[in-house]
Amino acid sequence: MTSFKTIRARAEARKGGKDALARFLPPKPDPQALAALADDRVLAEMTKRVFSAGFAWRVIEAKWPGFEEVFLGFAPARLLFEPDEFWGRLTADTRIVRNGAKIMSVRDNARFVADIAREHGSFGRFLGQWSPADEIGLLELLAKRGGRLGGATGQMLLRFLGWDGFVTSKDVVTCLRDAGLDIAPEAKSKRDLAKVQAQFNAWAEETGLSYSHLSRICAMSIGENYETDRLANFADDPA
Repeated sequence: MTSFKTIRARAEARKGGKDALARFLPPKPDPQALAALADDRVLAEMTKRVFSAGFAWRVIEAKWPGFEEVFLGFAPARLLFEPDEFWGRLTADTRIVRNGAKIMSVRDNARFVADIAREHGSFGRFLGQWSPADEIGLLELLAKRGGRLGGATGQMLLRFLGWDGFVTSKDVVTCLRDAGLDIAPEAKSKRDLAKVQAQFNAWAEETGLSYSHLSRICAMSIGENYETDRLANFADDPA
């Protein structure tokens, strides 16, 4: 496997040097901030990621104040108290995107968040205690116990919540394959994801970098080399 030192040098060369590359890295993960995250904000982010999947993110962002209002500030206890009629009416509410399956996932995820909070004190505390060396196990849990939180949606949820993990975006997978990892062009199988996890674990040990920084540097080392001003505006960059 290619040393991460080589991959980082390539990313620095593409982005204009060490300091320039550093400006495109996300903030270092803060376990304390994650543990302090309120459950309603976790459920809000779950909802945003679910509704954004396969949809134009800018549309969800533009409608987001309506989502906050319709879903009662995403307070899990309040939502779980609402009857079936409440949820049925939402399929006709123009303040949100009227996708029935995704609307019902909010109720499923309210229950998920409430259950985890009951078990661990809060969902944020639960996440703060989960090691990034086992992101695959966490993704499996999200897919099993959550509503529509499998695959890339789960990865993006963790990234936006501030949990320290990688994202198997196109460029990240291309970087891994170029480095010598034997995985498919779309790393979705349990076998491939286990290999991805093992490689990020090895790179984390090699470099001391966070998983989110490893992921972003890996993505910026290969593929389309976006102009720096455009990259800086990629609020939804999944690398």
